[in-house]
Amino acid sequence: MAVVMETLISTRTAHYTSLLKLVNHMRTTQISLSVDDLPKKWYNITGDLPEPLPPPKEPETGPSRAEFLGKTMIHECLGQEGSTDRWIPIPEEIRELYIQAGRPRPLYRARRLEKHLGLKKVRLYYKREDLSPTGSHKVNTALAQAYYAAKEGKTTLVTETGAGQWGSALSYAASLMELECIVFWVRAVYDWKSDRRTFMKLLGATVYPSPSKETGIGRELLAKNPNNQGSLGIAVSEGLEYASQHEGVVYSLGSVLNYVLIHQSVIGLETIEQFKLVDDEPDLIVGCLGGGSNFGGIALPFAGEVLQGKRECEFLAAQSEAAPNLVKGEYRYDFGDVAEQTPLLKMYTLGHLAEMEPIKADGLRYHAAAPFISALRHRNLVRAVAYPTDERVVFEAARMFFRTEGWLVAPESSYAVKASIDEARKAEKAGEEKVICMNISGHGFLDIEAYREKLGVE
Repeated sequence: MAVVMETLISTRTAHYTSLLKLVNHMRTTQISLSVDDLPKKWYNITGDLPEPLPPPKEPETGPSRAEFLGKTMIHECLGQEGSTDRWIPIPEEIRELYIQAGRPRPLYRARRLEKHLGLKKVRLYYKREDLSPTGSHKVNTALAQAYYAAKEGKTTLVTETGAGQWGSALSYAASLMELECIVFWVRAVYDWKSDRRTFMKLLGATVYPSPSKETGIGRELLAKNPNNQGSLGIAVSEGLEYASQHEGVVYSLGSVLNYVLIHQSVIGLETIEQFKLVDDEPDLIVGCLGGGSNFGGIALPFAGEVLQGKRECEFLAAQSEAAPNLVKGEYRYDFGDVAEQTPLLKMYTLGHLAEMEPIKADGLRYHAAAPFISALRHRNLVRAVAYPTDERVVFEAARMFFRTEGWLVAPESSYAVKASIDEARKAEKAGEEKVICMNISGHGFLDIEAYREKLGVE
């Protein structure tokens, strides 16, 4: 009798659990994890790649770039850069910083956008990385890097920034760890984002337009062209040079390198667990991509499961035609900066000296894609699309999202929104049932000027 009762209870429990998941799937808009569910380890896709990641190389001439980075960058991060361990423990102190910064972050079902688009077969989800103290996903690696720098006895962090999200995140992290912060900001963006500049300075950061007169490479470029609008590659060069010439200063990078994408893996790890709560799973992961940190953050944990044979999923990177490194770039070794201070990395690249038209989504204006992403692209596991540099079509998609889902995404994130809408419409027209998940890298509340200009809204 006891066995019969136990079986009956087990059956009813399983039925109730399935019913609860069905109800959640039908009604849930926000899917949240508890603080206890925050990942305890970062994911490193290196060990799951079908073949070893091509190692960094020294150029044929000049000093050792590896030795240079060893003197200018955070040692713990460089150790993670070359790690082949699938899982890297997150120190408890960093987990506490993540919790203070609002992790875990919710996953949302875009029901109002689905209704507006008339979707019957397609379900849309988005991960809200804008819900951080500085408004973007960049905090995930900024906190880790600031923690390790302080632990190594450094006094100052120096970095580059394009759209300003990374500079804001590192300024925030440095403030929490009682470190100084110096930001070299692409001049084309520095000149119009006055509110974001004030934001960084409120956090105690020193901010220079790049190219600047603070470094040799900056002075050289300004001598050639006083109106040089700058690029991420130039700002990286300035940050590295500054770190090499000042005691106690360490360079902190916001994208591209392996360790940055490893830190960002908390995004995808959380998202995997959130889909389980509603008994659903994505067929397509979409993210904007310049260097690759936010795209890699959500995509790599899913891609790892694809490589392990645990799931089927596709991946789409949304780019600008100003810097379509995955669309038009070549898979070869190249420098990560204009001044050629980094080792040569195997990436999809437009060339480290490529001239790229300034755009409002400047976080996407980088000449190369991260080695992790490039390796997946090379094996056709990642697709890419590039949108026009006038940006109107992507900003229109952001406006549609704003009017349906109720909040304004960052200019960079508008590319992910546009690509997701395009894919949804394509699948719906074909009568294909599909689940699309986009990663929203940040909010656009400090980017109103860009939307005003591109959409003609007064």
